[in-house]
Amino acid sequence: MNLDVMFASPYGALLIFAARIVDVSCDTMRVIFAIRGKRGIAAVLGFIQAFVWIYAVGSAVKHLDSIWHVLGYAGGYAAGTFIGVTIERMIAYGVATVRVVSKHAGVEIADALRDHGYGVTEFPGFGRDGTVEILNSVVHRSHLEDVLSIIEKWDAEAFVTVEEPKVLRGGSLATKEWRLGGPLMRWMLGRQRA
Repeated sequence: MNLDVMFASPYGALLIFAARIVDVSCDTMRVIFAIRGKRGIAAVLGFIQAFVWIYAVGSAVKHLDSIWHVLGYAGGYAAGTFIGVTIERMIAYGVATVRVVSKHAGVEIADALRDHGYGVTEFPGFGRDGTVEILNSVVHRSHLEDVLSIIEKWDAEAFVTVEEPKVLRGGSLATKEWRLGGPLMRWMLGRQRA
């Protein structure tokens, strides 16, 4: 059975839906890896995305008279976007800068983070209500939940911001293993070190 017959069958709308999930998920991941400088992975994902997209679009255009094929195309796009972002969150690739402003537990938070293997830089500061302790830490995104739970434990009212740094130079990051992915995932993504 060739692809044209498959896409024209009653199951064609489901095939278009599935193809759009694959191509949009690949495209979402491709953009994320391209922004983070992983050109090889971005190129492979771009190839897969374009290859699948050609068949999905071609089949949807051939069957514009079928509302199911059109809905399969649009629904697959929406589902692919959702799944692509979900995959990116699960992989948690890259690093994050965590900034904490605490009125009364800055030293304790810094010590607890260091005890867990995270680097922290402390600054004294002055806020609206008096002195504060400002902490900066750069961590792997896969460790972000751990870091935020440590902060929450010591100061639930701390002001916390998380940003993605554009350039890293010098210093060190925690060497804990990533939460998700085995040797193949680490080989594909590379371990980011400062």
